[in-house]
This record gives sequence, C-alpha cells and structure tokens, in this order.
Amino acid sequence: MVNDTSSAQIARLTVDELAAEAGMSVRTVRYYAGLGLVPPPERRGRQAYYADVHVARLKLVRALQDHGLSLTAIEDYLARIPADGDADEVAVRALALTTWSPQPPEVVSRAELERRAGRDLDGGTLEVLVAVGLVEHVDDQFELQPGFDAFVKLLSLDVGIEGITAAGLAVKRHTEALAEELTDIFAQQVVGPYRAQTHHTPEEAATFQSTIVQLRQLTLEAVVSGFQRAANQVINRSLRGDRRV
Repeated sequence: MVNDTSSAQIARLTVDELAAEAGMSVRTVRYYAGLGLVPPPERRGRQAYYADVHVARLKLVRALQDHGLSLTAIEDYLARIPADGDADEVAVRALALTTWSPQPPEVVSRAELERRAGRDLDGGTLEVLVAVGLVEHVDDQFELQPGFDAFVKLLSLDVGIEGITAAGLAVKRHTEALAEELTDIFAQQVVGPYRAQTHHTPEEAATFQSTIVQLRQLTLEAVVSGFQRAANQVINRSLRGDRRV
C-alpha cells in the first residue's frame, strides 16, 4: 500500500476534473457520491477536491455496472473495500473486473433486433440466439452480446438451423469453460501474488496495471491462434486417416 503522501492520495481534482478522469458526467459523479459509492472529498473552504482513489472507485463502479450489478449490489461490494483504501489497490480491482468487450452490450427493441439481424426472427430463431448466449431478454427488450452480428450472418447461409445451433452451443460451452479456467489462473497466479504484498510504489502499481492490460490482449491472441493450431491438427489427423476424426 502506498503511503498517504503519494500523489495518488493527494486531493487535487475538482469535481469537473474528477468526472473527466472517470469518463462520467458531473451529475453522475455527484449522484454516486450521494449514494456513498466514493469517500467524501477533501474540503478547502467551499471547494471540494478529490484524489486518484476517487477516480479508481468510480471506474470500479462502472466495471461492476458493465457486469450487470445493480447499484444496491455495487454498494454491498464496495462496502468490503475500506473507504480510505489505496487508489492502486482499487484500480487493480477495477482492471480485473473490466469487461473484455470493446463495447458494452446494446439494449434494443424487437424491431431493432430484427433490423440488426437483417431478417424477421421467428420464435425458434430467437430461442437459438438466446440459447447460444448472444441475446438476453431485458424486460420487453433485448440485450445484444458480443458476436451477435457475426453469428446472425450464419442465418443467411445454406446451413440448417440445427447445425448452426449445435455449433453455437459448442462454442459457448467450451469458451465458458476456458474463461473460467483462465480467470482462476489469472486470479491465483497474477493478481493474488501482487495483492499479497503489503507495499507497492506508484511505479510498481502502474507497471502492474499495464501488465494486466497487455495480458488481456495477449490472451485473446493466444485463444485465436490456439484454435487455429488445434483446427489444423484435426485436419492433419483426418488426412492421415485417423479414425478419431
């Protein structure tokens, strides 16, 4: 934990600067502050000033929201983190929870869903999209998950819906298992050892946060190249007459 004299603990940001750093509106920042999701600012006369820990906590709130947590659930989660906790510790939590998707899920109407799909969607087709995890019901609307646009292109191909469904379920099954295993490894072998240390300099914290970002990108590249390699191996076995293929 960095000491209280570090720049991460110095209250130097106005509410407008805090909002810009966190990527939120001032109104949203004040609303979250009113809910107690960030610690009180430092007062100097009538002016309030915020530190990097406030930025980190707001980014953590956004990360938790991206995973579908309600504000009540977020309050419960943040209650387990000391209000005067270190900014770098909070930033690590936020990075570890940040969604891997480049864009947050879109919530659309049924009409917009069909427009995006480029076709009318009967009940059976919609059930397939829900089953493979590319569409989720949100009240009377629909939340589009990453991969939706690519998957619906399959619907225009001369391939039976049974085959498309089987392929989609196989991808979902194996990627979820892979994600769980890699997340566990990441938590135990990367984040765990870092958080087990009681002291980090600001430079060490910044380096570690950069490492997390790079690890994510390299993991995505490894998954793609790993599938390509495995598919080639399956083809090669087939060409050699391996009966297992």
